[in-house]
Amino acid sequence: MLIFDNKDINFDINSISALALAFVGDSVFDLFIRTKLVGSGKKVRDLHREAVGFVKASSQAEILRNIESTLTQKERDIVRNARNAKVNTVPKNADIMDYHYSTAFEALLGYLFLTGQKERLNDILQKSFENK
Repeated sequence: MLIFDNKDINFDINSISALALAFVGDSVFDLFIRTKLVGSGKKVRDLHREAVGFVKASSQAEILRNIESTLTQKERDIVRNARNAKVNTVPKNADIMDYHYSTAFEALLGYLFLTGQKERLNDILQKSFENK
């Protein structure tokens, strides 16, 4: 599903903060969900509502909890570091624990995307869509 190749990325992935990984992962997940939903023939207003149902913190936290046991040790480390990262703001409609877990989920997606692990990324994205 990825529309561009990230071969030209010139940085050490280990130098990227957990929150920066989540920044990328947020966009990856949003684009994936919107792409999956757009073919349904629904009105844009309805597409937006359905997409929000997937990308909100509580949904992402639930997805992560459902797949946590399938993660590799490296993926668990990424998740743990992101979950424990100090965040300065929390959205008004999100539980703080859900927000930490959703940040961790997004960081995992960002890590997989930036390291070019397309098959693993696609596997996790598909599971996230199917389990909702």
